[in-house]
Amino acid sequence: MLKNDQLQERQRLDQPDPPKAGEARKPYQPPEIKNPSSKGLGIGILVALVVAGIVTVAGIMWVVHYFRAASAKKAAATHSGPPAVPVVEGKVAQKDVPIYVDGLGTVQAFNTVTVHVRVDGELKKVAFVEGQDVHAGDLLAQIDPDPFRTALEQTVAKKAQDEAQLANAQLDLKRDTDLVEQKIATQQTYDTQKALVDQLAATVKADQAAIDSANVQLDYTTITSPLEGRTGIRQVDQGNIVHAADVNGLVVITQLRPIFVLFTLPEQVLYEIQKEMSSNEVTVLAVDRDNATQLGEGKLAVIDNQIDTTTGTIRLRATFPNNDLRLWPGQFVNARLLLTTRKGGLTVPASAVQRGPDGSYIFVIKDDQSVEVRPVKVGQIEKDEALIDEGLKPNENIVVDGQYRLQVGSHVKPAPTAKPATAAAPES
Repeated sequence: MLKNDQLQERQRLDQPDPPKAGEARKPYQPPEIKNPSSKGLGIGILVALVVAGIVTVAGIMWVVHYFRAASAKKAAATHSGPPAVPVVEGKVAQKDVPIYVDGLGTVQAFNTVTVHVRVDGELKKVAFVEGQDVHAGDLLAQIDPDPFRTALEQTVAKKAQDEAQLANAQLDLKRDTDLVEQKIATQQTYDTQKALVDQLAATVKADQAAIDSANVQLDYTTITSPLEGRTGIRQVDQGNIVHAADVNGLVVITQLRPIFVLFTLPEQVLYEIQKEMSSNEVTVLAVDRDNATQLGEGKLAVIDNQIDTTTGTIRLRATFPNNDLRLWPGQFVNARLLLTTRKGGLTVPASAVQRGPDGSYIFVIKDDQSVEVRPVKVGQIEKDEALIDEGLKPNENIVVDGQYRLQVGSHVKPAPTAKPATAAAPES
């Protein structure tokens, strides 16, 4: 605490000097108090306020922009939905489609013969090669002919002997005839001689028959093919003694051109087959077990005269030229009978048909590139092409591939590396 004298001294010092003579007295002004730190503090506060204002304005602008962008994104999502799904597109085609009915068939040889020997003897020669194509009359084998040739010569000699006796008896009969006319010989003598002549004449005829039989037996020693076909595996080797009673025979010959296919179909299609057969030749295709490889094309030959009551099926037989020998006896094939031709049928690629718990369906592309599920009725699937009986219209756009990502209302776009699928052109 300042003392009185010190306080007075300070007040005196703070008073202005008295004016000099001639000078006007200036009013009293208190001394200026200078504080250098207060000015810097004010500028800092001002700068802080400005920066805070700028940050606040920027924050407000960012929040507004964020909410505007979120609203725009939400609106875009509300209007456009999920992104378009890339798919392979196709069109519903309209053309004439053949309608087939399928059945399981077995290939049968047109003719099959097991060649047996008809006489006993030694097999001197085998003249065929296994698997060889032979014609009717071709030599297959030779049995030792010497015993049969000897038997023939004996019958010929026996006939000559009996003919000589017959000639002598006929001369005696002529003499007896003259003597009876002259009434030198009795009628009994004449009748006895005539009976002897008739007996010898019959003996000569029997000898001729024996000669014919011996010729036949001799001919049987040469074994020829009874038909045109292909030989199988040889059953007897050269040098063996063969007998007419042998069960296996020498070889089996099978006629391969033409050839049969015997197959069965449900009895429900019998009327339509009969109707088609009455006006046209019915075509039958023989297809391998993979249902893709065609082995031959033939014509329906026979419809069996009875329906199998145990299975409800009818047996049919078709004839195939089999020029390329792709059909073989005993082979199992799928027989496809051309029942009719659907005029202007609707077809789509088979991959477009999907199957669900309610049946078959197809994704149809609408004008706005969204899809709808269309139930369809499939008539048949042939060579990766489905015939649609109900559910589609010509030239409608459909999804052929990429359905696994689709649902009702999904939008689609063409896949970048896929070409639009087109239905096959009708056969000419």
